[in-house]
Amino acid sequence: MLILASSVWIAGPSQAQEQQTKTTFVSLGRGVPAVLYEPVEPGPKSAIAVFVMHSEVDYLQFSACSELSRRGYRVLCANNSTRKGGGIDSDLSIDSILLDAKLAMTWLRHYPGVRKIVLLGHSGGGTLMAAYQSIAENGLAACQGPEKIIKCSESLANLPPADGLMLIDSNYGLGAMMLFSLDPAVTGETTGQKLDPASDLFNPKNGFNSRGSHYSAEFIRRFQTAAGRRNNRLVRSALERLAKIEAGQGTFSDDEPLVVPGGSYLGFNNKLFAQDTHLLAHTHKAWPLLHADGTTTIQIIHTVRVPENVSSNVASLQKGALRTTVKDFLRTLALRAGDDYGFDEDSIHGVDWSSSYALPAGSVRTVTVPLLTLGMTGHWEYLAAEIIYENARSADRSIAFVEGGTHVFTTCTPCETTPGQFGDTLKTTYDYVDRWLSKPGRF
Repeated sequence: MLILASSVWIAGPSQAQEQQTKTTFVSLGRGVPAVLYEPVEPGPKSAIAVFVMHSEVDYLQFSACSELSRRGYRVLCANNSTRKGGGIDSDLSIDSILLDAKLAMTWLRHYPGVRKIVLLGHSGGGTLMAAYQSIAENGLAACQGPEKIIKCSESLANLPPADGLMLIDSNYGLGAMMLFSLDPAVTGETTGQKLDPASDLFNPKNGFNSRGSHYSAEFIRRFQTAAGRRNNRLVRSALERLAKIEAGQGTFSDDEPLVVPGGSYLGFNNKLFAQDTHLLAHTHKAWPLLHADGTTTIQIIHTVRVPENVSSNVASLQKGALRTTVKDFLRTLALRAGDDYGFDEDSIHGVDWSSSYALPAGSVRTVTVPLLTLGMTGHWEYLAAEIIYENARSADRSIAFVEGGTHVFTTCTPCETTPGQFGDTLKTTYDYVDRWLSKPGRF
């Protein structure tokens, strides 16, 4: 195992919080690089190690690495072996990524001074970390039950569990992001260049406006119903192709390519709620909202986000199509949608959260360790925090929202009505995480 160390001084949010830190490069396995961030002079907090990994993106320098180590914790930030440059979604395999996470967990369990390990999942990392802990606590039963579209690999047995789980602006699950991005205007599964104008969310006749759309209830219902039905057709087709592969009748002996026009879950493709901020606009219950002045109020949490994505990428293979394989699609990106699938101002309905082990709201139903869910109101994934929290089993569970935070926790200045309205949301986020991690008796 390759280990390279260097000491650095990383500027922090305030002198009172800063600690001198050092970084150590670690090769966890082939194609699985990691960097350990830790205080030069370890204190009580350094007995807690935070493990950070995303399902796709390079997280070796993610903000949690430096922000939490400056606050006294050890933080291992790692990339997985299936990660692709530029956000390419091909070869995305949840089983392979979970095994990469196992390498990191095993390494941390043997690192001197580490007493407890807490997983941190951000965005697609939320899918990964929730699935990991669910399987680690419950074994293969968590990912091979009859409710799953496809069973996980036997190789996922005996994952070492963590002692806590933090899902900070987690996504809704890789399969859910696929469903939300699936364009029902596509009239066939072989091209992204033939669209039904009546189902095209970028058609001004349907309510699209580049400055902010407001779709009619009729269009929203038609769009969502068609997307749910297309999703289920894709799942059925993939299962049929899998049966042929396993019977030796496939194009290849082990797997087959799968391209879905208008199916890329990356970016803001076709999500409807990215264009119309009246959708997923607020929580349905009151929760703690963290303000710039350090105060917290308990209230219905409203998004402050602005409309995003003003042009369609459906015709593009690079930007608008999902490129994967039959098996990776079924394991990582597939879910079951009910006839009532849809979303409105404050909820998502008709999603079978247990149909895949790559959906955090389903995974946390079998997780018992302390759980933190945190949402950023400057982004549309913030509502996942409420959905995950309300599905959680953990006796020790916490939820809060950061007012004006972007998906990467920085301040959403376009969301502000007055300069400085939301303050330093990165500091607000990590100060809260620090308080949660250091609560006496939790770890």
